[in-house]
Amino acid sequence: MAAPGSIDVRVPTAALWDRAREAGEGQKTPVVRTQPEPGRSIAMDSNHQSNYKLSKTEKKFLRKQIKARHTLLRHEGVETVSYATQSLIIANGGLGNGVSRNQLLLVLEKCGLVDALFMPPDKPYSCVRYKTTEESKKAYDMLNGKEIVDDLGQKIILYLNFVEKAQWKELGLQTLPPGLKVIEEIISSDDEKILLESVTWTEDTDNQNFQKSLKHRRVKHFGYEFHYENNNVDKDKPLPGGLPNICVSILEKWLKEGFIKHKPDQLTVNQYEPGHGIPAHIDTHSAFEDEIISLSLGSEIVMDFKHPDGVTVPVMLPCRSLLVMTGESRYLWTHGITPRKFDTVQASRSHRSGIITGDVEDLTLSKRGIRTSFTFRKVRQTPCNCGYPLVCDSQMKETPTSFPESDKEASQLEQEYVHQVYEEIARHFSSTRHRPWPHIVEFLKALPSGSLVADIGCGNGKYLGINKELYMILYTYKKKERLAVIIATSLWTFAERGSIRPLSVMLWQCQSAVGLVMLASPLLLFTILLQQSEEWQLSKNLFDS
Repeated sequence: MAAPGSIDVRVPTAALWDRAREAGEGQKTPVVRTQPEPGRSIAMDSNHQSNYKLSKTEKKFLRKQIKARHTLLRHEGVETVSYATQSLIIANGGLGNGVSRNQLLLVLEKCGLVDALFMPPDKPYSCVRYKTTEESKKAYDMLNGKEIVDDLGQKIILYLNFVEKAQWKELGLQTLPPGLKVIEEIISSDDEKILLESVTWTEDTDNQNFQKSLKHRRVKHFGYEFHYENNNVDKDKPLPGGLPNICVSILEKWLKEGFIKHKPDQLTVNQYEPGHGIPAHIDTHSAFEDEIISLSLGSEIVMDFKHPDGVTVPVMLPCRSLLVMTGESRYLWTHGITPRKFDTVQASRSHRSGIITGDVEDLTLSKRGIRTSFTFRKVRQTPCNCGYPLVCDSQMKETPTSFPESDKEASQLEQEYVHQVYEEIARHFSSTRHRPWPHIVEFLKALPSGSLVADIGCGNGKYLGINKELYMILYTYKKKERLAVIIATSLWTFAERGSIRPLSVMLWQCQSAVGLVMLASPLLLFTILLQQSEEWQLSKNLFDS
């Protein structure tokens, strides 16, 4: 029980987190233990005069809590509040980092009646609305800092904050790409078993139909071999044996029932393990006729279709379903499978095939299994004359390679195809890049105490705080050009003067991000910063007073 004139607090509010973050720069602010020591509470004087100190575990939890709140605001525009409401935003509890709807509901419903659970696709957070504010308070107390295991078996810690209300960008009503259709249960489970057993994956190199497996999937061709080096077939060299007999009888049945219009003469069988995929592509126009069909066996999958304008439509292909692509969906839209072990799908059991909608109240995760696809095509014998000449290899005219003729033209190309692209993908890129690369973590932890690290092109700053004995400068590209060169030049100038001694230089992320590591003092660091007119992100907690 709290002493007279004090307040008994178990979990700090957002405002208290802010005051705790400022502790050490003036009067110490009392904060409380949460999940690190369940059930423990402390008395907080109403005048905030307590000298209670945080443990290392509590400090770590506090930093994570603050980071989660700031990340949500900066990247997603989600603003948390310091008072209790019916709604809570749950950082780390989203479809984007492997937490399914059922899994999260089991945890949330222990605290009260859940009115709604919003789970945006590909996001590492979700939002829950309880029937009452008292229930949401209970969830805040019990679940903040709670460790759960995601569907991949990895441990995840939840960080909760109150929000006034959940607001999601409504997606426009999507339709299937023109010319695309999905036919469910087109074969029986018995026929599925026969088809799967008809493919022998042993490496019989004496067989003329033998083809080597690709890096991320096993593949076999029948009728004609598909050559991946030029994405085409040799029309003058058919494979012996044609299509398997079981496939011929099934195709004839589909023709008779009107599911397909042409009898294929080429078959590619792909086998995908969970986590594997295929890059987005359009089947070569000059290689195959209009109709392309693909039978999904063994497991369901989500295939992404993308229009040149940027519109992406995720389509669920259930087990034993047939995908038929004709017209625009065959010639203009790319199709591919993202390599991952879970797909975002509709939670409603009534929804099986077709578009995966953006309804955040009806999305969950589906674990992938081993999927085998039978893709049938008819080899084209004449040039393609489709109505999409800009993407048709039969109709495109070869143009000589051209290079920028001036620095201005080169700068414009860089702005359009590099900077603008990064601006468009920044939010998604940041929200899906949570975990530091092991080699970089190893590199940073091996540096001597007091080293100065300049992380030029730091992205979302995920390497900040890996080694708390380092002084770190982080710069993230925005719309300003050539700053990385200016920074690097400035630091090397100091090195040449003998002011600082470079220990090592490390390139990472295979782009223009550069890490310069050197011994320095905080005073020298601020001297460097004062010479720059740009905005920097600093690891303030790494500097002693």
